[in-house]
Amino acid sequence: MKSVGTNVASDALFVLGYTGVRGGLVIVMADDPHAHSSQTEQDGRFFAPNAYIPMLEPSTVQEAKDMVKAAFDISERHRVPVIVRTVTRVNHQSGIVKLDAIVRREQARVSWTGLDEKYITLGAVARSRKLALLERSRKLEEEFNGSKMNSLTDPGNDVGIVACSVAHLYVMEALKTLGRRASVLKLGTTYPFPRRMVSDFVKGLKTVVVVEELSPYLEKEVYVVAKDANPSLRIIGKLSGHFSEAWEYNPSIVRGGIAAAFGADASSPAALIDEANALKGGLPDRFPTFCAGCPHRATFVALIRAMAGKNYFFSSDIGCYSMWVFPPISRADSSLCMGASVGIANGVSHAMEERAIAVVGDSTFFHAAIPGIINAVHNGNKFTLIILDNSVTAMTGQQPNPSTSFTAGWKEGRKVSIEGICKALGIDFVEVVDSYNVKENVPVFKNALNYDGLSVVISRRECALYGDRNKRRRGEPIVPYAVDKELCRRPYACMRTFFCPAYEIDPDARPKIHPEICDGCSVCSRLCAFGAIKRRGDNA
Repeated sequence: MKSVGTNVASDALFVLGYTGVRGGLVIVMADDPHAHSSQTEQDGRFFAPNAYIPMLEPSTVQEAKDMVKAAFDISERHRVPVIVRTVTRVNHQSGIVKLDAIVRREQARVSWTGLDEKYITLGAVARSRKLALLERSRKLEEEFNGSKMNSLTDPGNDVGIVACSVAHLYVMEALKTLGRRASVLKLGTTYPFPRRMVSDFVKGLKTVVVVEELSPYLEKEVYVVAKDANPSLRIIGKLSGHFSEAWEYNPSIVRGGIAAAFGADASSPAALIDEANALKGGLPDRFPTFCAGCPHRATFVALIRAMAGKNYFFSSDIGCYSMWVFPPISRADSSLCMGASVGIANGVSHAMEERAIAVVGDSTFFHAAIPGIINAVHNGNKFTLIILDNSVTAMTGQQPNPSTSFTAGWKEGRKVSIEGICKALGIDFVEVVDSYNVKENVPVFKNALNYDGLSVVISRRECALYGDRNKRRRGEPIVPYAVDKELCRRPYACMRTFFCPAYEIDPDARPKIHPEICDGCSVCSRLCAFGAIKRRGDNA
C-alpha cells in the first residue's frame, strides 16, 4: 500500500504491534517523494518505531525481492508484522532478478481452536504486552546489528556515508563523478536501528554524510549514536542544511552534499548538463489528462453545461477524476483524501452560499464515502453528489471493487449496487445515466443541482482502458473516428470543449483524430454541430 493507505490501516497496524501475528505478515509500504501521484510527501518510516514493527528498505529490484523473503522469515520467527518500505524510484526500477526455487503450496485453512493467542488489547492486557514488544524490539536490534541486509563498502576512510533506499545508488554514482573515496554504510534494516553497527562505523570517522530522502529519520539516530561513539564527529545532512527535506533526490543533489564533506566542487560535469538540456529541448509542457474515451471527460462536459455559468463549490476526491484539477478544466476547489469530497460538502452545505458539488468514484464510494453520505442524510444536508462509476479501480491498474463482476482472485463476484445503497440510505433523488450521453445528461444534472436536498447522480460507463482490454481479449475491433474535411468548418470547438488527447492539428491547420489513440467512444461525434466526425471508413 502507499503511505496514505498506511494511514488508513494504522489503527490495526499499531494494535498488531502489540498482539503480534501467528503466520507471516509482510506489509509493503510505498512512499512517494516529490508527490508524483500522492497528496503529500509523507515519510511513512515513522510508522515502524511508533508501532514497534521492524522495517526493511531495499534500494534495487533484487533487494526488493530478497527483502520480502527475508521479511517473511523475520515475521514468522518473531511473530510480528514486518514493513518493507519502498519509494517511487525503487518501484519504477526494472532489472534482472535472480530467483530461488519457487515452492508452490496449496492454500490451507487452519482451525482457530487451540490457538493460544487472543487478539484483544484492553487495559492490563495492553500494558503487559508493551513489555513483551520492547523485549522483541531489543532482540531484533541485536539481530539487525549483524544482518547481511546492511553492507559496508570501502572501509577505512576519514569520510563516511550512511545511506538507505534509492539514495544509496545516488551516493555511489556521486562518488564516482566526484572521483572521491568514502566509506559507505548502506542500511537495509532501518528499524530497529542497528546502533552497535553504526557506532562501530562512526568511531574512526572525521565526517559522516547521511543521505536519505524526506525526513532526517536516520540522521537523528546517527546523532544519538555519535554523542557517545564520536562526540567530535562532523555530521552533514538535513539538520546541517546541506540536504533538503523536500522532494526526491538525484545524483546531482547528492553530489552537492557529499562534495561539502570534501570541500570539493559540487557542480555537475558540463557535458552531462549539456546532454540533459539537449534531451529536454523541444519537449512541450503537458498536464495530466483523461485517457481517450474516458467516461469522466464526457460527464464533466455535461456537468459544465448544466452549471451554466453559476458558481458552485466543487469538492473532488482521489481517483482518475483528480484530473479535473488541471487545465483546461481547473474546476476542483478541494481534493484532500479518499472520501473527503462528501465530508467537505457536508460542511460547506452549512457554511457557504454556493451549493456544493461532491464528486467521488465507485471505488472511493465503497472505500470511504458511505459514512459521509449517511451523515448527510441524517442531518438533512443539501448538496449534489456525483458518483463516477467506471466499474473498476482504474487509476491504479483496473483492480476490482464491489461494483465489478469479479473478485481480486479473478473469481466470479456478486456486484453491489451503488444506487441500491443510496436508496437504502433514504436518498430520494437518485438518477443513473450513461456517461457518454452528454446531451441527455445535461437536464439530469440541472435537476440535481436545483434539487432542494441531497441529490445523487450516478454516471456509469466502463473505463475506456479496461473496456479496450476486454475487447481485445474477445477479439472485437476498436474502430477509431475521423474528421470529414469536407464537413469540418474548423471552429476547433471539438478540441476546446472536449480536449481529448486523440485530437491533433494536421498540416492544413485542421482538426485531426489520431487513429492509434482514438478509443472509438463516439462522444465527440455526438457533440459535433456539423456532423463532421464519423467512424473511420465511413468518410475517409
